[in-house]
Amino acid sequence: MVTVAALFVEKNGVYYGLPDVDPWDQERDARLYDGPHPVVAHPPCNKWSPLAYINQKRIPGYRVGDDGGCFRAALDAVRRWGGVLEHPAGSLAWKHFGLLRPLGIGGGWTTTPEDEGWVCEVAQSAYGHRARKRTWLYYVGNRTPDPLNWRDPETTAIVSGFLHHPKGGYVADESRRVRPKEASKTPAAFRDELIAMTRAARVEVAA
Repeated sequence: MVTVAALFVEKNGVYYGLPDVDPWDQERDARLYDGPHPVVAHPPCNKWSPLAYINQKRIPGYRVGDDGGCFRAALDAVRRWGGVLEHPAGSLAWKHFGLLRPLGIGGGWTTTPEDEGWVCEVAQSAYGHRARKRTWLYYVGNRTPDPLNWRDPETTAIVSGFLHHPKGGYVADESRRVRPKEASKTPAAFRDELIAMTRAARVEVAA
């Protein structure tokens, strides 16, 4: 079985204790990963959120995108070793690094001649998350990646305490917000999907 490196994951989280999965948490510093295994990467997302501009205005020294090079390291690792990178839908990192914007949930995988990667959007609620948790994926392999679960189940919970207001801007809705630990957790079914994709990517890239 192909070994997978899981980068930027929570210590003792869902990627720990699995056969042929090498987890890299904050202590190991996934920015230092240098192969040889394909990767599934979950780089930090807080400073790439569209809401990060709010913090930039109110917190001295806070800068949008200032993640210490984590996203860049994750992107480089996926492109070099094969695998998949996961980030919240709407991530500002997508535009910053020139990645193709996914078509939306149900739009499937898309790519461009200018980039070896494939992108898509999925709802983690389709894999068991209590909130919708729209997610963008960037995959590098040697063929079109397999279809994912493109369903978009309705949910009552949200991962952010803010909702888009019909007249523009955001309004707070703490009553529906899941706690940060639950919001950041990857459902086991989604984790298994990403690992399977990554193993397939490595087989194709190495062929």
